Order: sequence, then C-alpha cells, then structure tokens
Amino acid sequence: MIRVATRASALALAQARTVAERLESGGARVQIVPMRTEGDRRAEARLAAVGGKGLFVREIEEALLRGDADVAVHSLKDLPADLPPGLTLAVFPERDDARDVLVTRDTAGLDALPRGAVIGTSSPRRRAIVLSLRPDLVVTPIRGNVDTRLAKLATREWDAVLLAAAGLRRLGLAPHHATPLAPDVFVPAVGQGVLGVEARADDTATLAALRPLDHEPTRACALAERAFLARLGASCVTPMAAHARHAEGRVVMDALVLSEDGREVLREHGDGPAADAAAVGRRVAEALLARGAASVVALRPVEVSGGR
Repeated sequence: MIRVATRASALALAQARTVAERLESGGARVQIVPMRTEGDRRAEARLAAVGGKGLFVREIEEALLRGDADVAVHSLKDLPADLPPGLTLAVFPERDDARDVLVTRDTAGLDALPRGAVIGTSSPRRRAIVLSLRPDLVVTPIRGNVDTRLAKLATREWDAVLLAAAGLRRLGLAPHHATPLAPDVFVPAVGQGVLGVEARADDTATLAALRPLDHEPTRACALAERAFLARLGASCVTPMAAHARHAEGRVVMDALVLSEDGREVLREHGDGPAADAAAVGRRVAEALLARGAASVVALRPVEVSGGR
C-alpha cells in the first residue's frame, strides 16, 4: 500500500488523485491521506506575514519523514527551494497549463478593465506584475480556495481575480470571462502548473513505483526554475517569476524580478541544453543579480554548485 499525503482542499485532492490513478494503473494499491496544514488553519492570514507557502507543506513533509506517508503531492510552486534532508522530488508528471488567468465579471482581459478597477490576488508576484502593466488599478489581497475566490468575485467587492489556469482545469472549472495571460509578459511562478511528487530518498520501492510518472521535458523545466529560485535567494513571497519551456532538446527561460509596487522591473531571458537545465536557471538568476536584483527586492543570494 502506497500512502499519498496531500492537503485536504478540493484542488489538492484532485492533484493527489491524478498521481494515485497513475500508480494504480501500474498495479499499486494506493491510499490518499488528506491533511490539514498550518497554512489551512490560518487561511485568513497574509502568507508573507506568517511564513509563506511553506506553511502548506511542512506538516506533510514531517509525516513523510516519520513514515506516516510514503508520497506527498504538492503544487510545485508551493515548495521552498530547499527540501528537508532525507526527502527528494521523485518525479515530475507532465506539466499542465502554466499560465495565469484573469477572471472578470463582465469584461475580457487586463486592458479592458476600467481605471480604478479592483483585482484580488494573494500573490506578491501577480500584484507587482499587474501594477507594472496597469498602475491605475487597485490590487487587494484575497484568500481562500478557487471556488471561494470565484464566489467573492460575484459579491462585486472585486472586479477581477487572478488564478492559475492549471487549478481551474484540475477542478473542471471554466469561468465565462477568463482570459489566459501571455507567459512571456505575465511570467508564471516558479513551478506553476507542475506537481511536485515527494518521497523519502531511501524508499527504493516507492521511488521505483513512481518512476513511470516522470516526464522528462517537465523535469528539465522544473529543475531550471528551481535552480533559479535557489540561486536568486528568493522565497515564494518575493515578487519574482521564472518560466522555462522545453523546445528541441533545449530549455528556454523567461524571468523577472519586480519591486512590490511594480515600478521597477528587471527582465531576463536565457536558454541552454535541457541536459544542463539547472545551469540555465542559475545563469538567468546570476544575470539578474548582476543587474541589481537585490536592490529591487530583498534577496539572500546563495551559490549553488553542481549540475542537474
């Protein structure tokens, strides 16, 4: 029996089921273990104030390390750059749509919103990008799961909300006024659209069962983006972004760092062999650091050695 730990939200459970179904198709018996994390218990708090998205994964990782679960399924964008000793990101299933989506009540697209329109998002990255493109808009925090955020949009307190395309698709939701945002301009979060499937590094049986789920192009892009995150010294509450795509054996990356108010924006682009994906991410981060990224946002740059 392979026990798959996950948050208990509708989206997290849907993600865990996709992994469980793949494991079952390979002949494994699977049990999904829903968990309520500190991030769920403090749902109304601002993430930046209470410790960031790591609050959504810490207790699940502790369950893995204790042996109370064998696999954890996360949204990769929720995982900090450094994993606890003894754990590994075992596989990366094929990436879903990485784009952000603007959902509005009655208009289509960011450009169509009137001056002073209110957009809801809990993401510093999304807030800063919106303000860099439309400084006339008002961006306010909004928490809760996807269904809750869509319901809040109907209250007319917000004119639009920003969500991940992957989350909408995994929940089977298709809001009427939903506009995907170009990923080379509205650069997605590191790991957005990717599932991070975590296991104990010494659990050879579970790692073997998971291996068929790995998608090599997604792995290359995920490694590039996470190497960028680690080298930049950023966290999930830093206004920054990096999105890699796989093309003909190469990894191509767009990245940016922004001030919280969106007034300062540094963009960078890089590419290289997919076999050396992590080095691509590090080079892009180093280019941004050389251009003064640490003066735009608070960073803790760390040298990262090694290849993939």
